[in-house]
Amino acid sequence: MSDVEDDDVPQLSSHALAALREFYAEQKQHTDAGGDENNSVGTMEENWQLSQFWYSQETALRLAEEARAAAGEGGRVACVSTPSVYRKLRELRGEGVAACVFEHDRRFAVYGEDFVFYDYNSPLDLPESVAAHSFQVVVADPPYLSEECLRKTAETIKYLTQGKILLCTGAVMEEEAAKLLGVKMCKFIPKHTRTLANEFRCYVNYDSGLDRDV
Repeated sequence: MSDVEDDDVPQLSSHALAALREFYAEQKQHTDAGGDENNSVGTMEENWQLSQFWYSQETALRLAEEARAAAGEGGRVACVSTPSVYRKLRELRGEGVAACVFEHDRRFAVYGEDFVFYDYNSPLDLPESVAAHSFQVVVADPPYLSEECLRKTAETIKYLTQGKILLCTGAVMEEEAAKLLGVKMCKFIPKHTRTLANEFRCYVNYDSGLDRDV
């Protein structure tokens, strides 16, 4: 092909190319957030640097159903570092429950107004639109098994909840969880899509279906 013919081919400016790349990236992000049901948050992969470990489908559904029952008709559920539960609640949304996901991972911003950026290191650094005690129940899974992480996450939980707390964390945190949040270990044992080194358990501060025979 001659140089003259090359000159006739339309060329995109650098700004247009950047905008096009951004558009395709956003489209891919939306696809990843929806995806098929390979795991409890669609095809979105875990980010181990953020200490993300997705629940199994069965566990995510069980926790979502428990949260919905605890919130009651027309209730609101805050999912703090529990995107698996949030996504299941979205599927149950037609059954009278609303939910928000509080996450450090901005990939979940695809959920629009339901997404609240959250950093446990700044537990009360939340938007003005998030009022104190505006959720009937809080479902939380602190990203790290440490006293510091649990203590800071507990500040967020107590700010958000009207009373009910459903906490998922390691069995080694049982004593600390009871001290900080007044929760007790349930019989139900949560499962993840990957085998974790630490035993995980659920804790609540109310009469819960998770504490019945499973």
